[in-house]
Amino acid sequence: QVQLQESGPGLVKPSQTLSLTCTVSGGSIVFYYYWSWIRQSPGKGLEWMGAIDYAGRTYYSPSLMTRTSISRDTPKNQFTLQLSSVTPEDTAVYYCARDGTGGLGRSWDYWGQGTQVTVSS
Repeated sequence: QVQLQESGPGLVKPSQTLSLTCTVSGGSIVFYYYWSWIRQSPGKGLEWMGAIDYAGRTYYSPSLMTRTSISRDTPKNQFTLQLSSVTPEDTAVYYCARDGTGGLGRSWDYWGQGTQVTVSS
């Protein structure tokens, strides 16, 4: 059973960089799948932010790519999200998830529980 768990600060100040880590258990991030970051702002739908694949290649949403960086720590079986220059509009629940299609099919079969991040001074 694959499990994902997000971790990171729940409060970030405007203009700072948001940093979150997803720890994966029950499956290796270097085998076959793509691993995504997704967020949901209050009153809005899910927004795919980007992904890193089993080979370490990264993919980003065009609307966020200038502020987003995704990386991984393979010995720890973790991947991380960094979002720079945050504003209150970046307040959301942030999820990590596995894409079950083996690509960017955006059909996620395993999700973390989500972590609330609030951007406020």
